[in-house]
Amino acid sequence: MNSQQQIAVIGGGSWATAIVKILSNGTDKINWWVRSAETVEFVRKYKHNPSYLSDVEINLDKVNVNNDLKKSIADSAIVILAVPSAFLKPSVEKLSADDFKDKMVFSAIKGIVPDELLIVGEYMQQKFGVPVGNIGVITGPCHAEEVAMERLSYLTIASKTQENAKVLADKLNCRYIKTTVSDDIYGTEYSAVLKNVVAIASGICHGVGYGDNFQAVLISNAIQEIKRFVDAVHPIKRDISDSAYLGDLLVTAYSSFSRNRMFGTMVGKGYSVKFAQLEMNMIAEGYYATRCINEINKQHNIRMPITSAVYRVLYEKISPRIEMRLLADQLS
Repeated sequence: MNSQQQIAVIGGGSWATAIVKILSNGTDKINWWVRSAETVEFVRKYKHNPSYLSDVEINLDKVNVNNDLKKSIADSAIVILAVPSAFLKPSVEKLSADDFKDKMVFSAIKGIVPDELLIVGEYMQQKFGVPVGNIGVITGPCHAEEVAMERLSYLTIASKTQENAKVLADKLNCRYIKTTVSDDIYGTEYSAVLKNVVAIASGICHGVGYGDNFQAVLISNAIQEIKRFVDAVHPIKRDISDSAYLGDLLVTAYSSFSRNRMFGTMVGKGYSVKFAQLEMNMIAEGYYATRCINEINKQHNIRMPITSAVYRVLYEKISPRIEMRLLADQLS
């Protein structure tokens, strides 16, 4: 891969905006696709995203913000997908395998494509024929809001092709972002999905009144649950205590910036799922991931008490207070 070639960032939300900000430190040309023509015009005029991370100033000398998805991808060697998983299919439905030919495609989505029961890398392989060697994952304990404030954060860039991972890692590395590389594209992506489910559980427990002592037990059990799952779906040697796994879980389960924890807290306090979604006005990836992981696990029969409990609360409308009491009896 030519490290001087352009990068496309697909998505107009907070994480996409944060990635554009990070890349602006070490990349000369970024093609930023945003669906809304009104948002594109606003950014071009005022150098800010009006809806997400509005304090971040966009460097228009480096960033070409537009709503021409096909051209953004055509002009770029690296494509970073940063739309919510529920919007990925409609976003790329008019594209073909030719559009992604010879492109390196990185998922920054941390979600599963609904109805397909596929992590994003698998979806891009099956739908667009992107070779596994050209698939990558951007993950790690890194909230967009802290990126906006330039607080020190860490990202892991995973790819089977380590050269490609290092190219993007170098472009993302800057004063407030430290990067490492990994070859575990399946484990890091599934772990990023599962930590959102756990964060909802953490929020539900907080909402119904459990304290920090219980939260510590919940998260220590959660990392074991994640390990059981990723070891079953992709059994390789990995250190689950690395920041890409445990670190991402911790920040998502505990941080006030975590939309999944916020969503879970609202549900735990008695809000309906629909009302909590409307009130947040943001996508909680863990809501979709809970159903998808529950379905995937029917093939593996892995013991996943936390995921199962969240599923029953969100999709079977079991009382959060009752379900968390039953979950507590299963933890150690």
